[in-house]
Amino acid sequence: MRKSGILMHISSLPGPYGVGSMGKPAYDFVDFLVAAGQSYWQILPLNPTGYGDSPYQSFSTFAGNHYLIDLDALAAEGLLLPEELDPAGWQDDRVDFGRLYTERTRLLKLAHSRFVETEDYLEFVQENSIWLEDYALFMAIKEYFRGRDWQSWSVSLLMRLGSVMDAYRMELDGAIRFQYFLQYEFFRQWRALRGYANSKGIKIIGDVPIYVPLDSADVWANPELFQLDASRRPKVVAGCPPDSFSADGQLWGNPIYDWQKHHDERYHWWIRRMKAAARMYDVVRFDHFRGFESYWAVPAGAKTAASGSWQKGPGMDFVGAVKAALPDLDIIAEDLGYVTEEVKQLLRDSGYPGMKVMEFAFDTREESAKYYQPHCYPVNSVVYTGTHDNHTLKQWFEETAPEDVANAVQYLGLNGEEGYIWGMIRGAMSSVSKLCIIQMQDYLQVGAEGRMNHPGTLTAANWTWRAQPGFASDELAEKIRTMTERYERI
Repeated sequence: MRKSGILMHISSLPGPYGVGSMGKPAYDFVDFLVAAGQSYWQILPLNPTGYGDSPYQSFSTFAGNHYLIDLDALAAEGLLLPEELDPAGWQDDRVDFGRLYTERTRLLKLAHSRFVETEDYLEFVQENSIWLEDYALFMAIKEYFRGRDWQSWSVSLLMRLGSVMDAYRMELDGAIRFQYFLQYEFFRQWRALRGYANSKGIKIIGDVPIYVPLDSADVWANPELFQLDASRRPKVVAGCPPDSFSADGQLWGNPIYDWQKHHDERYHWWIRRMKAAARMYDVVRFDHFRGFESYWAVPAGAKTAASGSWQKGPGMDFVGAVKAALPDLDIIAEDLGYVTEEVKQLLRDSGYPGMKVMEFAFDTREESAKYYQPHCYPVNSVVYTGTHDNHTLKQWFEETAPEDVANAVQYLGLNGEEGYIWGMIRGAMSSVSKLCIIQMQDYLQVGAEGRMNHPGTLTAANWTWRAQPGFASDELAEKIRTMTERYERI
């Protein structure tokens, strides 16, 4: 069945208090998706944002991002007073991460001070204790040490000595309970929003990044699952090799899994992670899927990724374990990057649909560009005009080499009457791919200011784009629906 959807992270929704949230604008966006004839809402990871404000560098792969909690809902519960929620002073055209860190945290602590623990809350804490206890303690200690990464804590904490851990649990009990409260409220609101979307026929696609950051509760609590030395320092870190875009490659710095240990434990931690993702999303996009076939390992301490080397990943042994544990979970494989025949074979063996990005299809410098042209797509694939890591379409047409634009114009029959952007969207919608996902920025014809992320950079623009009130108009919904119906994706 041919379907389509829109990529739009929750933080990019309009609304007061500095960031999009799980409040009314999110419910309104679901209604817009329905009116536009869409079947999917794709979002970025919902985990707490960490280094560089990135949802792909989270303090926990299991926790929810408390910045997305709707403050108006807390006020409706009596946990905040209307006069305490003055929207004045908040930046509303970009996500205001700096003010979120201070002001929103202050408001959430105020709400927690008025919260009365209920039976539902206690059940949530107990049901999620396997990850929640470590995460809450990690965040409480991190706050106690004013944000310092766990590798700079005392050796006794770094090594998680029992008596020292118990002492911190007692001393930081209030801060730990605050973290419990944040996760309870996040998941309560998320379940309601996802339930609303599902009731309207909208499924949620969410990301599972392949790696977790070193400064995370995941690595602190499970050091044996990563390639660390006896002092809990990484032996190797993740990245990608040099290519035509970067002579040094990309040095991500994430610790790399000890895949033999995961194999010996039959991928127990990964299966817990995927079960958590299945409780959060209807469809999971495996970020950097090629890393399961082989991964680029860079010696710790290297200045660039150029000194790395390819190492074999767990392959179908891992995929088979996930399929056996979660046979009904729909998964999309992000098979972008350096795609070898071995990666293609793993994708075929997995049965997962891979990704096709149309912005990659017209690069006259790359032999592999044809791989991304619609006439080469298999039905079992997901086509994107671009992802959160790419130019918006308007930016692409403005900044791409003229010969590449001319290539796209000729291939797709682009013209001024339809508009180049809508012509590119038409190319994706009309393809044989069973699923088509378009960024909201492209439907809105937003330029460079709407790009969500510049990979390998720490610019202030990353992750901060927000749509403005009224963006999801009836006229736009009708235009999207018309194209969706034309190419039988309803």
